[in-house]
Amino acid sequence: MQQKIVFIGGPGTGKSSVLRYLKRRGYKCMPEISREVTREAQEKGIEQLFLTEPLLFSYKLLEGREKQYLEADKSNKKVVFFDRGIPSVQAYLEYFNTEFPEDFTKKSEQYRYTKIFQFLPWEKIYRSDNERYETFEQAKKISSCLHKVYADLGYEIINVPFDSVRNRCYFILNNI
Repeated sequence: MQQKIVFIGGPGTGKSSVLRYLKRRGYKCMPEISREVTREAQEKGIEQLFLTEPLLFSYKLLEGREKQYLEADKSNKKVVFFDRGIPSVQAYLEYFNTEFPEDFTKKSEQYRYTKIFQFLPWEKIYRSDNERYETFEQAKKISSCLHKVYADLGYEIINVPFDSVRNRCYFILNNI
């Protein structure tokens, strides 16, 4: 049976770095798609689609993450890693106190993952950039929302220790 492993955490916690490391070692990895959605909107003159049209942005994320999940199903890989999962969309909407249709919760219940690893806010490595506009304090609050949504869906959440990218990868691989 295929294992679908999700990395959750606020922005700038090291999820993407760990994912890149695992990908270089031959693992199937599904990247974070919010940067792609943000860049596409910026090319159309919308600086932060999530801030101007959070529901549209979230639908685009939901659609993209569902595609990733289905793509993983078609893969012959025994382990697939995801930089955020379907429930993460709901968590961000909750963080921004944005009402959302039941579709989001239904998709989170329909598409289940094997394990959830949470990357906690780590000020030492946090950086903002063109697509990451949140402050470190906001990243901590987002992290709490992510934890709550996944826990409410019945997932056991494993916290990834603060360490080098390599050691974080070893920790994850030893816990799947």
